[in-house]
Amino acid sequence: MTAVIIPFPIARQRVFIQKQADHVASMNPDAGVRYIERLMEMRGDAMLRRAIAEELVSRELKCLETAIRVALIPYSRQG
Repeated sequence: MTAVIIPFPIARQRVFIQKQADHVASMNPDAGVRYIERLMEMRGDAMLRRAIAEELVSRELKCLETAIRVALIPYSRQG
């Protein structure tokens, strides 16, 4: 029997996701985009160094980026 290991399960990263969304919300939009791109690059590199399959890395990064962007929605309604 084999198991699929999810390297950075989104459900366990709620605090991290909210912290990143809070940080991005404090930036101007262009800087926020660059910050998210750099964050995804660093997380991806960390997973690849751990010999996690590229397909899994790609999927997890998409989920993480989506979660951060969803956490930003309340900020877009302020003002």
